[in-house]
Amino acid sequence: MSHQSRPRLIALVGPTGSGKSALAVEIAQTFGCEIVNCDSMQVYRRLNIGTAKPTDRQRALVPHHLYDLIEPDEVYSAGRYMQEAREVCKQIAARGKTPLVVGGTGLYLRALLEGVFEGPGRTEQIRRRLGIIADKRGSEYLHRLLRRRDPEAAARISSADRIRLVRALEVYFATGSPISRLQPSRQPLDEFSIVKFGLCLTRSELYARINRRVEEMFQNGLVDEVAGLIHQGYSPDLKAFEALGYRVVVQMLKGEVALQEAVELTQRDTRRYAKRQMTWFRKEKDLHWIPYAGEDPRAFEEVTRLLSMKPQN
Repeated sequence: MSHQSRPRLIALVGPTGSGKSALAVEIAQTFGCEIVNCDSMQVYRRLNIGTAKPTDRQRALVPHHLYDLIEPDEVYSAGRYMQEAREVCKQIAARGKTPLVVGGTGLYLRALLEGVFEGPGRTEQIRRRLGIIADKRGSEYLHRLLRRRDPEAAARISSADRIRLVRALEVYFATGSPISRLQPSRQPLDEFSIVKFGLCLTRSELYARINRRVEEMFQNGLVDEVAGLIHQGYSPDLKAFEALGYRVVVQMLKGEVALQEAVELTQRDTRRYAKRQMTWFRKEKDLHWIPYAGEDPRAFEEVTRLLSMKPQN
């Protein structure tokens, strides 16, 4: 496909609480877009309040895709996201619309745009054994194991990143091949002309927004939502309950923390997560930073200005 004929794909990313959903609807209505989820927790059904999904009103204004895909006890991977998101984006373009990919999960955005390698699926037995080792001896020990078997991957993965360490070791033990040797097989998404925007608020403004939003989540029934899911038979040990807010509410329901402490812990954890998100997105190439919250009219004005001057390449 020639550069001139490639349809456009817009990505809107940023930390949690920065106002992405509100800005996305404005962009979609103005530029003929359909919104594609890029948040690893918003794929879960029944987890609504704590994941801050787009509102019913927002969903009614423009089509939204890849929300509410799986039950809380199901597993969803970056590889599956890549396949489903790419298919949805192609379908949107075939209708003459523009895919607008919105969310804060940097790994999912990378999977969509750059691809993920075709490695083995999850091997629960290997994962359990590695998890037991990590619990007993720490992530540093996993990092040393990986360094001996795949030094290239170990150089890229932090010794504190238990999830990626487990995955890299899982691939090695399942296939006998280092993950660094398999990853070059990734296929980038080259059917689209890609424009990327990122919301970048001041730290004080972002943290104040996060604190308010967490308070609103608890006021709007987050505790009842979690209690209801557990009452329906969902195990509190599910990966879905590792989402921000949910794991602390589980602790609260067990009597381990009080309500106010649960609120404060969720605020703290969310602020820390937002910081990690910004660290990830700052490494994203060709990303246009918007220094306003999504609801600020200046954010939409800046996006409009940049989209209008961005050539279709």
